[in-house]
This record gives sequence, structure tokens and C-alpha cells, in this order.
Amino acid sequence: MKRIAWVGGYYFRPHNAKKHGVDVVNIPITDPTVMTWDTILAHCNGEPDILLYTDRSVPPPLVGIENFPCPTVFYAIDSHIHSWYPMYAQAFDLALISLRDHMPRFRQRLTDKQVLWLPPYPIREEQPPTQLPKKDWDLLFAGNVDKETTPERYEFLKELKARFPNLVIKQGIFEELFPRAKVVLNIAEHGDLNFRVFEALATGACLVTPEVGHGQSLLFTNNKHLVTYPANDMDQLIETVCELLDDDARREAIAKAGLDEVNAKHRPMHRFKTLMDAMDSISDEDVHDRLKNASHIHTKYLKLLYLHLAEAYTDTELGNAYLKAALNK
Repeated sequence: MKRIAWVGGYYFRPHNAKKHGVDVVNIPITDPTVMTWDTILAHCNGEPDILLYTDRSVPPPLVGIENFPCPTVFYAIDSHIHSWYPMYAQAFDLALISLRDHMPRFRQRLTDKQVLWLPPYPIREEQPPTQLPKKDWDLLFAGNVDKETTPERYEFLKELKARFPNLVIKQGIFEELFPRAKVVLNIAEHGDLNFRVFEALATGACLVTPEVGHGQSLLFTNNKHLVTYPANDMDQLIETVCELLDDDARREAIAKAGLDEVNAKHRPMHRFKTLMDAMDSISDEDVHDRLKNASHIHTKYLKLLYLHLAEAYTDTELGNAYLKAALNK
């Protein structure tokens, strides 16, 4: 039984880990922190067979990672927010990237076979209700809308509401909200292929979402599994929604096809298997090469990052830890 030190977000919850021959030791992160190899050993009561850091959108939590003796993996999701991710990833043996178009940024020290795509999926594992509820709304956006924290989303929905009064904005549990809408709207403020795409399709919703890259068109076919509109093109969005509302058969067919595609290829169990296969691809040579070049990796990719963080967290325990890491002490 292979033991994984699973640091950070507990994605995939992980599906049938023991079936894949692995035992998971979860080491959660809720706030910025610094962990060393000794921290990992203490959590695992010994040395793990592999270490996986799954994105928590916090400053780099693992220091000395370039010297960790076991295979190491970084699952990077928020690379559209954190520009330092590609540099940090060079200290690992494998990088799994959520946003496909960002993969070239990670190919520095890491080779093509060490930078792999792991697309989003329905985190909440929504299942459509066995008995579909009455459709209460023509068009629904579900999620946080705040003038201060999500200004682009706020302004976009404000204009859309003025032009399409039947828009309903709600917060709550997606699997309860989405099935009550004829059409579900997604917005991608950062041009990213976000998790809401998969979460909406997983409830059997007819989804209208922006045209983005990052492999969306490789996973789902426009006008078959979902319907896209040019990002920020309000005219086209409204025309698209009106066409769907006028055609019940087309709308329902798209919703069913989207759900079928998610069930067939994009559930957490599918992503977990991809993760396991990727981990199995790490060779002894990959680990040996990293350890042999650990000093170079630290100097070229990590030192400046740690110094910036030490300055950002000046006179704090966290800042001192990053300074120590930068100086390799």
C-alpha cells in the first residue's frame, strides 16, 4: 500500500484510494504556513512514498521541497491568479495544471512529460434530482456577487439585469438551485475554465458559458453539451438565452447531453484515476535529477520568491521562516 502525504486542498475526496493501492494522509491547510520535511514526517509518522501539494491559493507552504527525498507533485489550479506558480513548480517532480493554456509556463526545468493537464470537475458531486422540479426561473446566476470583491461580475450582471429583467441571482446550494432554472449562466472573470462549468452540467442544467480557452472546446462541444457566448458580449448572450428559452426541445437535449458527458468522463473518480496514473509516471530518474540539482533549483527558481515573501511578512514568524528558506538555513 503506497502512502501519500496529501497537503492542502482535499480534492476528489479521494475516490477509492485503497482500490488504487494508496493510503492517504491528509495534511490540511487553512491559513498561510510553512512546512518542512520534518513537518511531513511528523504528520505521517514516518516517510511517505509520495507527496502531493494540492492548491490552496496561499503562499508556498512547503520549503525545502527541492530536497524532499520522495516523489513530489504540485496540483496547480489558480495559475490565473498567482504568477509565481510556474516558478515554484520547478522544485517538484510533476506539475498537474488545471488551466491548459498555462502549461507552457510550467515547462522550464520540468519536461513535457512532467507537466500534465488535470481539468476541473464538479467538486460538489451534484447529482440531478430524480424528479425534476418546476422551472421557476428563465435565467439564473448562482454565486457571490459583490461590488467590492467581484466588481467585474457585479457590473456585468447589473447591466444584464437591466436588459434582461428575468435574470435571477441567487446564492445557495448549486444542486438545489440549478435544476430550477431553464438556463444557467456562467461568468469567467479571468477567462478561466472554472469549476462552475462542470458543477452546472453535473446537475443536468442547460448551461450558457463564455467562450474560453484552456481546453473547454476539447472537453465539451458548443451547442451539444453547452452553449457558449463571446466573453463580455452582452448582445450575443441575450440573443443566445432568448433562442434557448424559445426552444424547449433543444434546451433539454443540450442539458441531457452535458450531464451524460460529465457522468462519462468528468466526475471526481475520473480525475482521481488520472492523478494516480500521473503519479505512477514519476520515475526514479526524475527524483534523482531533482535531488542532484537541488541547489540550482533553489537558486534559480525559489530564492527570490522566498525573499519577496520574507519582505511581505516582515517581523513575523512566517516572514522569518521564508527568510530562513531563502538563505537555505
